[in-house]
Amino acid sequence: MKIYQLKRTQQLNTSIREAWDFFSSPENLKLITPDYLGFEITSDLGHGKMYTGQIITYHVRPIAGIKLNWATEITHVEEPYSFIDVQLEGPYKVWHHQHHFIENEEGVLMKDIVTYALPWYAFGGISNKLIVRKKLEEIFNYRYMAAEKQFNKKNKKNPILT
Repeated sequence: MKIYQLKRTQQLNTSIREAWDFFSSPENLKLITPDYLGFEITSDLGHGKMYTGQIITYHVRPIAGIKLNWATEITHVEEPYSFIDVQLEGPYKVWHHQHHFIENEEGVLMKDIVTYALPWYAFGGISNKLIVRKKLEEIFNYRYMAAEKQFNKKNKKNPILT
């Protein structure tokens, strides 16, 4: 199984509490997800705080409007510094998404590290190169711009992808 990784770093001109409150709320996922994905949370969130063991279910339409079920579990929460979600059900063989928030002189450095693998074995590398990686970068570019609008109205820096 081939493992891939996408990293994103973004400086937010805000407090760690504001960054945490926004990004740790599953209700805000729709605000940072492109509309064309048809993202819809299907589980009851209870309007409470995120917690270790929380399972979030949703529908997405990543390719050609085909609806997929996706379920993630919050496996680690260290408020207000980090949380991790992993896929229980969905389009990936492996999905492990780390969210880190680091206070600094300019506000908060937010780091996302997504480790993923595809289910198509021999076709995974080709699929990643032709479709999946580009789609993930597009989604994370959208998230970057949504975070810019939310926290950095005057900041015009480009996203850092690795």
